[in-house]
Amino acid sequence: MGAVATPGSRGKNHPVAAGPLIPIGALAARTRCNIETIRFYEKIGVLPKPARTEGGHRAYAHAHVERLTFIRRARELGFTLDQVRALLRLADARDVPCAEVKQLATSHLAEVRTRIADLRAMRKALAGLVAQCDARGDAGDLPGCPLVETLLGGAANGADPASGASRAPPVRD
Repeated sequence: MGAVATPGSRGKNHPVAAGPLIPIGALAARTRCNIETIRFYEKIGVLPKPARTEGGHRAYAHAHVERLTFIRRARELGFTLDQVRALLRLADARDVPCAEVKQLATSHLAEVRTRIADLRAMRKALAGLVAQCDARGDAGDLPGCPLVETLLGGAANGADPASGASRAPPVRD
């Protein structure tokens, strides 16, 4: 890729920093990140806008590859975009004590543990509802479904219409 027009350069060509520039498709392939996601990250400011070729195409540098890889890995760990921004600020500072990063990660870990507990509770409730369907045995072809009735909040299946809570016995995993 040779000369590029940098953001704010009004079409003037400027030499680019060290290293070859790559198009968005190559960036997507190297980082295993969707092209639309890359554009979104640029739009919200977590990924700096790249230089542009004379033809107006995005031209990414190695720094973009590193930053996008960082963002993708953080997102895979479940960090929110706000948390990713905070991590990027800390990473960009380079002299920030590890304790600040650890504090952010520890907070996120607590959120993950809470979500896991919530998912376990959902699994248990759903297993109970499926068991109600299984309890019908050969009557499975009859109209009416205990699971649907529970979701609708019907009192006929043991749900408390006032609270929406089910009075079905707990089911073991």
